[in-house]
Amino acid sequence: MSGKHELRKWARSDLRGALSKFLWFAAGVFLFAVYGCTRQPDPQQIFEQVRLLYLRSDLVSARQEAHNAYVHFSDKNLEWAWKFRLLEAEILISQGLSREALALVDPPLPSLVARDLAVRKDTLQGLACALLGRFSEAEIKLQSAEAQLPSYSTSLNGEVARARGVVKLKQNDLDSAESYFRKSLQIAEVQHDEFLRLTDLLNLGAVALRKEHYDQAIDWSNSARQVTQSLAADRMEEKILGNLGWAYYRMGDYEKSLDLFEQAAAQAHNLGIVVDQVLWVNNLGLVYYELGRFSEAEAYYKQALDLAQQTQNQAEITDALTELALVSAKSGRLDSATDFSNQAYALAHKRNNRRDELYTLFAMGEIAQRSGNFQRASEVFTEIDNDQQSDSFLHWGVEHDLARLREQQNQPEAAEKEYKQSLGNLETARATLEREESRLPFSANAAAVYDDYVHFLAVHGRVGEALSVADYSRGQTLAEGLGLLRATKTTSFNPGLRDPRGIAAQANATILFYWLGKNQSYLWVVTPARVELFNLPPAQVIDDAVRRYGKAMADPRDPLEAGNEDGIALYQLLVEPAAKLIASASSVVIIPDGSLYSLSFETLLVPQPALHYWIDDVTVAEASSLQLLTASQTQRRDNQQQSRKLLLVGDPVTPNHDYGELPGAAAEMSQIASHFPQTQREVYARRAATAAAYENSNPGQFSFIHFVAHGTASRLSPLDSAVILSKSSAEEDSFKLYARDIVGYPLHAELVTISTCYGAGDRTFSGEGLVGLSWAFLRAGSHNVIGALWNVSDESTPGLMDRMYAELQNGKRPEDALRTAKLSLLHSQSVFRKPLYWAAFQLYTGS
Repeated sequence: MSGKHELRKWARSDLRGALSKFLWFAAGVFLFAVYGCTRQPDPQQIFEQVRLLYLRSDLVSARQEAHNAYVHFSDKNLEWAWKFRLLEAEILISQGLSREALALVDPPLPSLVARDLAVRKDTLQGLACALLGRFSEAEIKLQSAEAQLPSYSTSLNGEVARARGVVKLKQNDLDSAESYFRKSLQIAEVQHDEFLRLTDLLNLGAVALRKEHYDQAIDWSNSARQVTQSLAADRMEEKILGNLGWAYYRMGDYEKSLDLFEQAAAQAHNLGIVVDQVLWVNNLGLVYYELGRFSEAEAYYKQALDLAQQTQNQAEITDALTELALVSAKSGRLDSATDFSNQAYALAHKRNNRRDELYTLFAMGEIAQRSGNFQRASEVFTEIDNDQQSDSFLHWGVEHDLARLREQQNQPEAAEKEYKQSLGNLETARATLEREESRLPFSANAAAVYDDYVHFLAVHGRVGEALSVADYSRGQTLAEGLGLLRATKTTSFNPGLRDPRGIAAQANATILFYWLGKNQSYLWVVTPARVELFNLPPAQVIDDAVRRYGKAMADPRDPLEAGNEDGIALYQLLVEPAAKLIASASSVVIIPDGSLYSLSFETLLVPQPALHYWIDDVTVAEASSLQLLTASQTQRRDNQQQSRKLLLVGDPVTPNHDYGELPGAAAEMSQIASHFPQTQREVYARRAATAAAYENSNPGQFSFIHFVAHGTASRLSPLDSAVILSKSSAEEDSFKLYARDIVGYPLHAELVTISTCYGAGDRTFSGEGLVGLSWAFLRAGSHNVIGALWNVSDESTPGLMDRMYAELQNGKRPEDALRTAKLSLLHSQSVFRKPLYWAAFQLYTGS
């Protein structure tokens, strides 16, 4: 666990806006030509060309050209010669070569040079000293720079304020650092200095990261990214990507952070900025560690260590050694782990860096715990937990480890206290995030703690409490958005007790609540009369079978006819323990977990009396949590008197070649519309089928909403999933009805049907489930949503939907109507009997 990746590059540009790519590409040729000319070269023109190289990407060439210019002008114009020397020093600092920069500018300035050169020299020396940890020297240099500043505001004043912010950031005085960067940003905006503004935005993002204000960090970084695009500042782009990667990593969005770190590391490598490359490579290791892919994590840590040793960057060497200690301990190589941790601690202690010492101590505590030295582990973890310099992640980590340690020491009361403390702190941190999109992935940070606590309660026979804790971890963002749960900034953890039997009675269903754990999974079977807990295999066993069975859905052979072993095994694992508690032809509500969100339970193969799909026995719906299921039953009663109006949107004009026409869309639209009187329906088709039409229709007035169109599921940004409609304006993406926009239009619908591919979503978040279009419509307030787990057939879907609406017209509940429509295909003699054609559509309830 390592978070030391604040901005280490500072520069200023006299350019106002982006110059052409041609000038950037031709810069080296231009400089060579002017030096060869007999006429006197223009130093200002050369200076701007070098800074352009520096700004855009090519630090090696920029440094060489700055040196060449210094040599050329050293016997012609000393003031310009020193401008180039200071520029070369600035580039050296950007490359992580602060010692070399100090040596370069050590000679005294010539007399009678402009005062701004003296200010800039002192500022660069102050920065270099701060980066080397020589803070007293940095203070002297920056005081000297400030004493020479003009009384009026210039970009130079902003540069010195920025340097002050960097020093405070290195000293971990975050409030002062933020104040200086804001002051510099104000000057940059007044002076229209875009490069100063860019670095200030980037630095403010770094401060927000250190303060663990991840929403703010993303906002600052995205603002900086807009400036880099206007300046074509490739060199800063990789820093922004890396900082964004860290924000998403800390929020638990490992897929997104992995993508960003990979981009940042590749760019840093291409630009030759080794000091940055070390950071992003090490952070790639952190992500793979959290994903449980330890061999890949270790490979990245070793690569980071090699790179850090090349530049003798002691902070990054310490980080890499600490991470190698942790991954070695996790892999059971305790001798290697001890050696790595001892090296890391010695380096951190030598540098008098307490934060680095604490992370290294964390590794030492884990090693002690794994080696059975519980007394030493307890001492180390307690020391870290009591240290004010420990960040939130360290607190959560040691509290979790202390809980497991107390379990090993047979101290259940102490263990439970630590579990609640860790979860309380985690939920408090989650509550500080301002946006739903930020809170969605955060539960990944708490997943392991919840898993161990649920297991702790289960093995101690506290079945009801274990279920309540498990349910509290589910669907939090959805429940908060619907006003059913309030995110509170309190460190006390009190999930309350659920009334599962009452909820089952209210739903008139048997509830199957699943928990997929690393070492032990569970199934709670809830009926109006009883609650029973069954042990299931570890998550990996279930995940592997689900993945294989998912592939079988696309196989030309019918899984039923083939007697698919995984379909049978999954039924025996997941449903058979509860079979005696489930009446035939009854309703079952599944509350899934992990990989089970992508499983069509209706397709599980029941061996007796003859092999058949489970849909023949029961009606299945899915919910996110018991709490949300309770709310949905209340809304179902309230909606019974609502008028049955239909909003039908689809059969759009294809917006571009990426999306083909849907030949069956018109027929599906016509068939669905026929089930509603003309006065009770609004239909938007072809060019009228736009995102704007949906938004302007007052969608909250409709009982039924149906889309017939293509759909997209964004894995990295699930709320960018969209229904693909007709273009409504000249804007490039006006044909997309985004999930994030759907959330903003409150609904009261009994049913929203997304007759598109992957309407259910493609990304599962820990505790939240699949997030995409279906989630968005539930969040907007729809009581039930039907979405697809995979690509749906344009040939079979119209008939299925026609039958479903016919059943709805006859008064059936949405889940029963959908089941009847599916059975009509399953028991037909056509190719549509295969689950590929009917099983993709899932009904989600609970809003």
